[in-house]
Amino acid sequence: MAANATNEQKELRFIDIGVNLTDPVFRGIHRGHRKHDNDFDLMLERAIKAGVKSMIITGGSLKESKEALSMARTHNLYATVGCHPTRSQDFEKHLGGPEAYLTALSNLIEQNIKGRGRVVAVGECGLDYDRLHFAPVNVQRKHFKSQLTLAKKHHLPLFLHSRAAHADFVGILREEGFGEDGGRAVGGKGGVVHSFTGTTTEAEELMNMGFYLSVNGCSMKTRENLMTAKSIRLDRLMLETDAPWCTMTSTHASKAHLDSLPNSLRELYFPSATKPENFVAGKPVKGRNEPMAIGGVGWVMHRILDGVSFEEVTEAAWRNTVELFSLE
Repeated sequence: MAANATNEQKELRFIDIGVNLTDPVFRGIHRGHRKHDNDFDLMLERAIKAGVKSMIITGGSLKESKEALSMARTHNLYATVGCHPTRSQDFEKHLGGPEAYLTALSNLIEQNIKGRGRVVAVGECGLDYDRLHFAPVNVQRKHFKSQLTLAKKHHLPLFLHSRAAHADFVGILREEGFGEDGGRAVGGKGGVVHSFTGTTTEAEELMNMGFYLSVNGCSMKTRENLMTAKSIRLDRLMLETDAPWCTMTSTHASKAHLDSLPNSLRELYFPSATKPENFVAGKPVKGRNEPMAIGGVGWVMHRILDGVSFEEVTEAAWRNTVELFSLE
């Protein structure tokens, strides 16, 4: 299921750059309780049918990164290795201390780098000031900086997270040499700010620093979100679902655009779903986002980008993704 950069077929094709496939909901476990059968393989089948050619599984901690890589090898996908800002305390709690945790992340990358594994980026790393109850500012900043050294050391792009922390976020990136020369630092390869929900001004600054921006359902909740999404240049755009999170719902501003989705595509991206307790094998689970829905994200971008076709949007995101992550 790996992406093929040489594929010249004019088809609607997607690479979901942000999927949390390690989440147990894909195996029928919701909030610690089994609600239905494991339907992981059926979920993958729905994604393939919807045109998803590959995915990048998000690693949000050392433990999760190991799981993501194992899953990537099994299913011929890709993965990131890193520690989410809200889990920055993992560095402090690790046996041997923060340096040992960073070394463990580095070793995991080294063991699974291109040619020997499936790691394609360092992350998910960054800053999240919306959820400081998980990790205070100083801890987040410290371990964001430390993970930037991994991108330089291993010559990998960054898979970035920023929430309510833009000034500090870009400040640290610039301090560490990112944001110049197309977003690259010495040894680095730039990166993408995933699940982007910032302002138009913030988007412009990040694009001018050479970074890509990836959108999902959470990037399209409000009119303001849609205005920001509309400002993203095609040469800086990527698409994702952030599944099982960031579902596109009827209360979002994106709904008006999704209403124009042709029935043939609606059946692929948003087939009828059942509640977990009423699970039916072969049908998606209501409330759980899936990679198949990435086409809906692309459709909304097509609708808000005046004069840009659906195919142009999907192909631009495809090219950007293959280029940044050096996919084969």
